[in-house]
Amino acid sequence: MPEATTVRTTSVTSVQLAGDYFHGYTVVGLLAAIGVIFVAVAFGAGRLLRPVVPTPEKLLTYECGVDPVGEGWAHTQVRYYVYAFLYVIFAVDSIFLFPWATVFAAPGFGAATLVEMFIFLGFLAVGLLYAWKKGVLEWT
Repeated sequence: MPEATTVRTTSVTSVQLAGDYFHGYTVVGLLAAIGVIFVAVAFGAGRLLRPVVPTPEKLLTYECGVDPVGEGWAHTQVRYYVYAFLYVIFAVDSIFLFPWATVFAAPGFGAATLVEMFIFLGFLAVGLLYAWKKGVLEWT
C-alpha cells in the first residue's frame, strides 16, 4: 500500500510542476495577445478616423522631402557605408564595455577581465589604425 501512495504523490507533484511551468508561458502569451489587439485597435481607429482626400501630390513617391525627378537609380558614395560600419563597431564596443565594467567590479575577476578587455580594445585599435592608414576616415 505505501508504494501506491508514493506513486500518486509523485504524479500529483509532476502535474503541479507542469502547471507552474506553463503558467509563465500563459502570462507571456496573454501579454502578446493584448499587445496584438492594442496595435490592431490603434490601426483600425486610425483608418476609421483619418480623412481620405487623395491629391496628385499625395500620390507621388515620397523620397525624404525631395520631389522624385530623373531616373530611379542613383550612385551612392561608399564612404557613407564605411562611416555607418565604423559607428556600428564602436556602438557594439560601448555596449560590451558596460557589462565588462560590472564584472570587473566583482571580487575575483579583476586581472582576467582587465586582460580580456585590453585584448578586445587592441583588436579595435588595430582595425581603426588600418582604416586610418587606408584613408577611409578622410572626408574628401
